[in-house]
Amino acid sequence: MDELDRALINTLQGGFPICERPYAEVAARVGSDEATVIARVDSLLARGLLSRFGPMYHAAQMGGALSLAAMEIPPADFERVTEIVNRQPEVAHNYERCHRLSMWFVLATETAAAQQDAIARIERESGYPVYNMPKIREYFVELKLHV
Repeated sequence: MDELDRALINTLQGGFPICERPYAEVAARVGSDEATVIARVDSLLARGLLSRFGPMYHAAQMGGALSLAAMEIPPADFERVTEIVNRQPEVAHNYERCHRLSMWFVLATETAAAQQDAIARIERESGYPVYNMPKIREYFVELKLHV
């Protein structure tokens, strides 16, 4: 990454402007031009330096269901189950932890019933139970990672 890539990542974590030409607004903030900003965001995604670029919706306020889920996966089967979980459109992100419950992921669905369907599908395809931990209370952390 160069200085412009870093400036873009740091700036975009603060929010994306809602205006007629948002990329031009971001470009003005980082001292670049609109076309370069668009190309750089595409490049950051293509290189895997950004995993996602887009809005974050509050699923629960939109009538959907959100929860954290965990699975106990033996190390020898972790890669196979990761592929199964990651291919589910309801999975927002998936990560490994050094814990008995070694796989953790976030489920975001349009309805509670759709969440149960996703869990049942993951259990059926993987052969392991999913421990569903629905959100009881929300905390706003506003995590920003300065690069």
